[in-house]
Parts: sequence; C-alpha cells; structure tokens
Amino acid sequence: MIYPVLKKQNNSKMCFVCGLQNDFGLHASFYETGANELVALIKPSEMHQSYPGRMHGGVAAAILDETIGRAIANGKSDQVWGVTLELTTKFRKPIPLNQELKIVGRVVQEGPRFFEGTGEIVLENGEIAVSAAGKYMKVPFDKISDAIMDESDWFYNENSDDPAEVEIPEKK
Repeated sequence: MIYPVLKKQNNSKMCFVCGLQNDFGLHASFYETGANELVALIKPSEMHQSYPGRMHGGVAAAILDETIGRAIANGKSDQVWGVTLELTTKFRKPIPLNQELKIVGRVVQEGPRFFEGTGEIVLENGEIAVSAAGKYMKVPFDKISDAIMDESDWFYNENSDDPAEVEIPEKK
C-alpha cells in the first residue's frame, strides 16, 4: 500500500547508518509514514559488501537495528532514544548492491522504559530479504554518550529527492 510521508527524521554527521559526512556510511534517510511505520531508504555500495555484489549481513543488521530503534520516535514531539538490548535477524534473500532498498520498522509493544519492534529490508521487486525483531530500552541521550550533541551533529536534512509518499508491501 502507498502511505503519505508525515515527517522526515534528523540525520547526523558521523553515524555509520545516517551520518551524511561518514564516507563509509549508508547515508540513510528516515521517513515517518501514515501507517505509523518508519521507512529508511538506502543504496548500498561496494563499501558495504561481503561477497562480491552482495551487502554484508552485519550491515543489513545495522540498518534494521537503527530503523526499528528510531521507530519509537514516530509521531512524538519529544526526542526518544532507544538502546538495543536484543536483535534477532532472519536472512531470506541476498541483498544486491547499488539498488535502492526500503527498510521498514515499527513498534509492536511499548512500555514506560522498554519497547519492542520488528522490521524488514525490502528489495526493489518488493521481496523481503531480511526480517528482524528487537527489544530496546528508552534512554535519554546524556545517558547514552558523554558527548554533547548540537545542531551540527543532529540536524534536519531536507532534500529535493525526499518522497511525499512511500509504498510499503503488506507483510505475508
């Protein structure tokens, strides 16, 4: 189904997943949708490979972890941070390089301190390559890192390529 993009989430400078100045990163953009799911868009390159022409499984786990963990912020005005406690992945299909991938994440259970979520990496043809489920703890940023994060580290990055809507395949 096709859903409207309600909000784009911030990017950072150096995060491996969303850092726009990390030369080796995925440079992911994250979009909150009308389906209450978060969609990340990436195009992995040779820097992200394991076997020739295939994305590394650890990189696949990293983008799923980030997408599911960020899904807790959907529709919230206050910043909520999730720290991974557990992540389980199931690899179904090889992930090609140099093709746009959709990573879909959602929160399936939320409590005051913890939440659980699921997600998938969706190939261009709509097939699910990898699925994941995770458990996260809600933690304020100052308890996650000793660094001070300002507007140059965590910022809104409007791009003319940002979609107004995204297609999310129905889970089978």
